[in-house]
Amino acid sequence: MNEFIFREYDIRGIVNEDFPEKVVYNLGRAFGTFVINNNKKNIIVTGDIRLTTPNLKNQFIKGLLFCGVDVIDGGIVPTPTNYFSMYEYDFDGAVQITGSHNPSDYNGFKLSFNKKAFYGKQIQELKNIILNNKFIKAQKGTLGKKNIIPDYKKMLLEKIKISRPLSVAMDCGNASGCLVAPEIFEDLKINTTKLYCNVDGTFPNHHPDPTVDKNLDVLVKTIKNNHYDFGVAYDGDADRIVVVDEKGNIIRSDILMAIFLPELISKGDKIIYDVKCSKSLEDEITRLGGKPVIWKTGHSLIKDKMYREKSKFGGEMSGHIFFADNFYGFDDAIYVSLRLAQLLSKQNKTLSQIISKIPKYFSTAELRFDCKNDEEKFKISKKALNYFQKNYQCDTIDGVRINFQDGWGLVRASNTQPVIVCRFEAKTEDKMHVIKKEILNKLKEFGDIKLEF
Repeated sequence: MNEFIFREYDIRGIVNEDFPEKVVYNLGRAFGTFVINNNKKNIIVTGDIRLTTPNLKNQFIKGLLFCGVDVIDGGIVPTPTNYFSMYEYDFDGAVQITGSHNPSDYNGFKLSFNKKAFYGKQIQELKNIILNNKFIKAQKGTLGKKNIIPDYKKMLLEKIKISRPLSVAMDCGNASGCLVAPEIFEDLKINTTKLYCNVDGTFPNHHPDPTVDKNLDVLVKTIKNNHYDFGVAYDGDADRIVVVDEKGNIIRSDILMAIFLPELISKGDKIIYDVKCSKSLEDEITRLGGKPVIWKTGHSLIKDKMYREKSKFGGEMSGHIFFADNFYGFDDAIYVSLRLAQLLSKQNKTLSQIISKIPKYFSTAELRFDCKNDEEKFKISKKALNYFQKNYQCDTIDGVRINFQDGWGLVRASNTQPVIVCRFEAKTEDKMHVIKKEILNKLKEFGDIKLEF
């Protein structure tokens, strides 16, 4: 068993290499053991539209049943629908088999327990149960099936009100968002142009990662050639979102978060965001009387921090956004896109006009540099942390964020792929490029990494 599949906030790997049936069965037995040891019993298991998902789901369920867990197979759904089911039906935990935004040969497991993120030490506990063969054996659990999508759609329609006609271009990337998003938009009488909204687990048109700009080429072109209020793209399991404004400009998620602040922030409210987010967001939170709280990257980590800080809003630059004001506090890209539609329908301003009022900094996108393997990735990130801490003023909440007088640069190890993640920002475009060059020139000294700049 490849122990690197046990990440900080989920379990992830290449299916043919990391997830033979015995390993997946043991993952199910390990989670089942954890569930029973914590005096719980009822778990829902669902999966995304990847071609490898059904077999992984079946093997994982077998492992749960072995331990005496009662399982509901919720079928193929977007990840937010899986989260929703815990609240709607009061399951003790939930498992979503998904490769998220990773290539089609990847897949993985997002786990929840007691309506909270399952991550960190808990994931390591599953690994130790397997390595030490500490599985519980009990009378076999029961298996049932349930279609949870209708109740999820009903909930969305009850929470969103559209006040004027809107036109939206939607790119589902042939992935899980296809199962819900187009129908919901049409039910709300939003004029919707559908791009790649038919399910295809081979992802024939583009990789289902909207944070990579080239994957948005057709969406951007569609908007520039027609009139739309905005465009939206979802990732592979529809828990991450990227928005395009009416002019065809890609809106990063930290700026998208800032758009929502005026309607939900009260004085002293803590707003949680990750280390990759722009200072624009911090400035806007402060201006509106809130308290900015910077935290580690990772959907599980942000959700947990929001819960502990009693925060009603948070998000990541990667596209995970969490509403807990009139919602459940989990990351749901479909809900976020509907919330944006609702916001715009109440105003006479365009999306670009709203964004123009947000403080301006010059930022790169999230830059992802390939390493030859996970071991090399962690070696490089450790060397970077040691060097930059010694020679610069830094924040080390997650990776190393190097602070300059009028900007910053970030270097951190991805939790999902053999990749080093970077981002750079400054008051001027020239300074941004200076910071980027200074950091990347040093980074290439630390190991085998493919840098393009």
